[in-house]
Amino acid sequence: MDQQKNDQPVEADVEQEEVVSDSDAEENVSEDESSEPTDPKDDEIAALKLQVEAEENKYLKLYAEFDNFKRRNRQEMELNNKYKHQKIVEDLLPIIDNLERALKIEGESEAFDSLLKGVEMVYNDLVNTLMKHDVKEIESTGHAFDPNFHQAVMTEASDEADGTILEEFQKGYMLKDRVIRPSMVKVSE
Repeated sequence: MDQQKNDQPVEADVEQEEVVSDSDAEENVSEDESSEPTDPKDDEIAALKLQVEAEENKYLKLYAEFDNFKRRNRQEMELNNKYKHQKIVEDLLPIIDNLERALKIEGESEAFDSLLKGVEMVYNDLVNTLMKHDVKEIESTGHAFDPNFHQAVMTEASDEADGTILEEFQKGYMLKDRVIRPSMVKVSE
């Protein structure tokens, strides 16, 4: 009986040693696999994948830059088209001012009246043509002073509310939403 008791624990120890030796064998196999040299084709494939990824990123950046370039050019062209008449309008404004001054002159003769009528017709045609191209006069007299549209050249004490435009010395004009020339005005204080 003593011998049976001694045999049983010995067998259990042997089984434990076998289990331990199997796990050691698995670790040795996995270490052997990792220490084996890798296939050169795998390294080449990995390098090519990195190169493709780098080229793809480069392409996407260039595409985005080109897209931004096209957008900026389109916006610039739209802005240029919107205000393409600005220079000619600026050149015509002194002519309009001179025609307005000519219309204020009074005369007594019949020849003068017909000349005045001709100047008035030219003035009206010129103003109507400018209106067709989105040139508008800036309204001033009786309105509140706005430094974006008016240039105050004088102030005067008045019964009007402060900042009200009393008199306009020179008309201001806008092309679409841009001020070409601000109105020169006298403002109440």
